Amino acid sequence: MHAAVVSAFDRPPGYRRMEPPQPRGRHEVLVDVLAAGLHPRVRSQADGSHYTSTAELPLVPGIDGVGRLPDGRHLYFVLPDTTMGAMAEQTVIDLRRSVEVPADLDPIVLAAAMNPGMSSWVGLRQRLEFPRGQRVLVMGATGNAGRMAVQIATFLGARHVVGAGRDRAMLALLPGLGAGSTVDLTGDAEQVATRLAEAAADVDVVIDYLWGAPAELAIPALLTARPDRSRSLTWLQIGSVAGPTAALPSVAFRSANFQVVGSGQGSVSTDRILAELPKLAARIGQGTFTVNPTPVALADIEDVWARPADPGQRIVVVPDPL
Repeated sequence: MHAAVVSAFDRPPGYRRMEPPQPRGRHEVLVDVLAAGLHPRVRSQADGSHYTSTAELPLVPGIDGVGRLPDGRHLYFVLPDTTMGAMAEQTVIDLRRSVEVPADLDPIVLAAAMNPGMSSWVGLRQRLEFPRGQRVLVMGATGNAGRMAVQIATFLGARHVVGAGRDRAMLALLPGLGAGSTVDLTGDAEQVATRLAEAAADVDVVIDYLWGAPAELAIPALLTARPDRSRSLTWLQIGSVAGPTAALPSVAFRSANFQVVGSGQGSVSTDRILAELPKLAARIGQGTFTVNPTPVALADIEDVWARPADPGQRIVVVPDPL
């Protein structure tokens, strides 16, 4: 079989022939991979920068995908930390980390949407109370996961969603996805802080894919402008594309009813994540959310890896020729 193989963390994966992996446990099975998303999490896995990464090489990247069982059934699967990922013609999955999906559901759409959608879906449903009527700010709303978060928060009952990001072309699309207003995060820091305070001082939840300097700027701005500081504000921290650390004044936690809650691998059990996947997959299959997948052939993985990421699309690797 063929696979995308990482031989060094400072080089993109190469298209290589290798022996198919073999199931070992009683819950494991070899599946034909139909589609696997090239998510930011996959890139960090392949360059060794993700917090779960080890130094073990070679490795096949890919953390999830859609596969076909020997009996023809289709599954969406999430892989454990492994060197045998989803970007291959075949991979071994643990059936306990998978959910069956209808065979007529487009595997490319599913592979494109499940990972970015899962972050906000699981976060809002498993990491905090999210009653209908909440006001939400999405930091990083112009990326794939952020655009899904706008749609998912709206679907789950948010009364008003504010989308904040740096890509002005993507910001212009957010009202069509459910955002009631948008905030441009480019420009002078004081101006950005003012925009955030004006648009989102009364939100109940912030879904954050940025962290870093944007969080350092936004948190004091929102708390200072908040009409009622005793009203709860939950910062749902999911990603850190703007930086892994943020310096926050301790007064932010004393002068307002403010909490930071993380949502990601380790903060929610695998069982609880898997329990949410059928509901999310069903909504994706029904066309509830707008998805823009870009399928590419596994054989072109090295060229695809070198392309600049397009915030408007999600690359999906397809082992079979397109």
